[in-house]
Amino acid sequence: MPIEVDDAEILNKFQDEKTRNEAFNLLLKKYQQKIYWHVRRMVIDHDDADDLVQDIFIKIWKNLAGFRSDAQLYTWMYRIATNECITFLNKKKQKNNISLDEVDYSLADTLADTSYFNGDQAQRKLQEALLTLPEKQKLVFNMKYYDDMKYEEISQVLGTSVGALKASFHLAVKKIEAHLLNKD
Repeated sequence: MPIEVDDAEILNKFQDEKTRNEAFNLLLKKYQQKIYWHVRRMVIDHDDADDLVQDIFIKIWKNLAGFRSDAQLYTWMYRIATNECITFLNKKKQKNNISLDEVDYSLADTLADTSYFNGDQAQRKLQEALLTLPEKQKLVFNMKYYDDMKYEEISQVLGTSVGALKASFHLAVKKIEAHLLNKD
């Protein structure tokens, strides 16, 4: 369960060598689950998500001392997580010498095999529909629908205008609806 500790308090504790580990533990307790599910929705596979989350928090640890408070902490962390996911998916595509569509097809197979989605057929259908979306639309949909982020926050993470994000979300919803209607 995420804890409610102020980001400013975490950052202050992180600046002090004596309380740095405590600060990072607070950061993990507050954000690890949110970051995990953001990553998991992008890469689907639990083991891949688990590995990526570890890498993401190592990167956060290494760069947190240089964090400038001109952005919100979680927005900064989501940007790191999002970039790591995109890098991972691109590497997977290149390593297997396959197109991103084929990566999505193999992720759909993983989705069918994973126990996380077994109990909820509607959730599985939604995840399959998400795999048909272009990467940017998938990211915007996940952040808006699952993470309940405001367009302004997503804009900070992705470096895209609010108008373009609204259009991406609208297109994603239309494509998901079409996919779900075609499957039934």
